[in-house]
Amino acid sequence: MTDFDPRLTPARPDLAAGHLRGKVEAAHFVEGERYEVIDARAPVRRAPAPDAGLETEALMGEAVTIYETNEEGFAWGQLESDGYVGWLPANALGRPGPAPTHRVAALRTLIFPGPSIRLPPLAAPSLGARLAIVREQDRLAVTAAGGFVPANHLVPLESFEKDFVAVAERFRGVPYLWGGKTSLGLDCSGLLQVALEACGIPAPRDTDLQERALGAAIAPEAAFGNLRRGDLLFWPGHVAIARDRDTLVHANAFHMTVAIEPTAEAVARIHASGSELSSVRRL
Repeated sequence: MTDFDPRLTPARPDLAAGHLRGKVEAAHFVEGERYEVIDARAPVRRAPAPDAGLETEALMGEAVTIYETNEEGFAWGQLESDGYVGWLPANALGRPGPAPTHRVAALRTLIFPGPSIRLPPLAAPSLGARLAIVREQDRLAVTAAGGFVPANHLVPLESFEKDFVAVAERFRGVPYLWGGKTSLGLDCSGLLQVALEACGIPAPRDTDLQERALGAAIAPEAAFGNLRRGDLLFWPGHVAIARDRDTLVHANAFHMTVAIEPTAEAVARIHASGSELSSVRRL
């Protein structure tokens, strides 16, 4: 049998996706059913428990194929966007509705139950969330589900940002959260993934996958003093984004936030902690 990355392969000893029949060993194979995330964000955990480690997050409007739902209210499946596999709260999912037409371009927006911003909001989706919009009314976009969203917080799905570094910079001050990818908290690879996807550039979820998939390698010794905006600096388990020759932006556990700092200072500090720069990649 071929070795598959368990983060990206919907297969367990007891259950696997039907398309993996003959490729992996499992007691049962199922075809899976397509759902979409109906909450602003849905945690994707490594185990079906509310205190299990957070692997990533799925955003409102994201499609997911579900292969099992247990009696405790957790659903095991695979995200359509980046292929990540894990357990989600079943009540955060619903059957697919009308196809999304817009995505959230603000760091966070609010969905109101009626055409008034004085009403208590129903949800607060983050940048990158997808919504099906049917019309506009008094500067509010009306969703297919009947919610009202500030229209200037949304852009059509086919409209993209031009500078992913500028998108990342907008998260400055957001708390560091392992597995997070919203303005409530996110980690280094989540920041990079969200920023790139706002520019229409698909990216894997984790740093090791990003390091293999994104851009072309530049010798670190040649890159320093020569960094360009958008260059990616990788360490084992960490990634930072160059803003210019001398500064970078990254979500990191030292500051416990998304921070902008001198590149030389960050490299020296991470080196002192025992981690060496593994590569610099240019998109």
